[in-house]
Amino acid sequence: MARDYYGILGVDREATEQEIKRAYRKLARKYHPDVNPSEEAAEKFREISLAQEVLLDPSKRRIVDRGGDPMEQGGAGGAGAGGFGGFGDIFEAFFGGAGSQGREPRSRVQPGADALLRTTISLEEAFAGVKKDVTVDTAVLCDRCHGTGSQSESAPVSCDHCHGTGSVQDVQQSFLGNVMTTRTCPKCGGYGEIIPDPCRQCAGDGRVRATRDLTVTIPAGIADGMRIRMAGQGEVGHGGGPAGDLYVEVHTLAHPVFLREGDDLHLRVTVPMYDAALGASLSVGDLGGGETTIDIPAGTQPNEQIVLEGAGMPRLRAQGSGDMVAHVHVAVPTELSDQEREALEGLRDGHAGVPEVATEGRGRDDNFFSRVRDRFRR
Repeated sequence: MARDYYGILGVDREATEQEIKRAYRKLARKYHPDVNPSEEAAEKFREISLAQEVLLDPSKRRIVDRGGDPMEQGGAGGAGAGGFGGFGDIFEAFFGGAGSQGREPRSRVQPGADALLRTTISLEEAFAGVKKDVTVDTAVLCDRCHGTGSQSESAPVSCDHCHGTGSVQDVQQSFLGNVMTTRTCPKCGGYGEIIPDPCRQCAGDGRVRATRDLTVTIPAGIADGMRIRMAGQGEVGHGGGPAGDLYVEVHTLAHPVFLREGDDLHLRVTVPMYDAALGASLSVGDLGGGETTIDIPAGTQPNEQIVLEGAGMPRLRAQGSGDMVAHVHVAVPTELSDQEREALEGLRDGHAGVPEVATEGRGRDDNFFSRVRDRFRR
């Protein structure tokens, strides 16, 4: 049966938070291990500490007020109805004994499960943060019986089939003789009690399925695949137990200009070869709706990177922002007008450089050979 947490602390069911704390402090002064080193006192101290923890937690106290035990694990998730939770259960099921009589029924009031929802945002929304309206389909508290499962909201009664134990025993004959097996009571489902007048809306479950509209706040800087926790917005538990949490998984759409890598934003800019040689500047629309200027220094080489510090994504739960990294592609014209050809020939005639084979220590990019080797290994 469920623990009497109110009785452990010696307070009534309407006790306030301050009264619960006061009762705990009074008992703690008596049973604290520093004051009373006995084993009985240590056990009593653990008991009153657990009682205070349960009664100061609104969701756990709600389970207690409905006749359940939030700290009870039996039947909430183990082997399921009619199953075995471990070797002891198997032994009891086949050979019976005193242990099979001591099995307690599971609480009708159970905590609810968590729920998962996915939503999609743009990179601009990830940059600035946004509030998104989402639709959630979960189990909610039955508004007709308010979670009691009873049409008249009356208290459950002891099951007359298992006499409140939540399990029944059968004796079967086998080549070993009479074998006693223990199984979940088929009438009460292992709860040890039944609802004489089940709610017609929820069929005694204390909850119904419903669609709700919620607003989730997505912070600036959130990364693709991150989840936002909304406490108490998940599935309501059986018997009107406290709801689990809702997790909203955020996915970011691809952007036509920027590629995100951590807190940095990467983009590719194409620069005519004469602008790369002489220097230039260009503007790009940033994710905040403004313009960012990228300066191309004179003599910029192909595949160079220009880093604009602090122009990237805002850092989540931290100060500052990442960088914007412009990858420079130098465009060489494939068709020239007569005027352009004449200008380029004049530039070549006045330049001392000539085509040559790069050697180690002079003009050779060793990364080039690595890239060639990697290409042949594919």
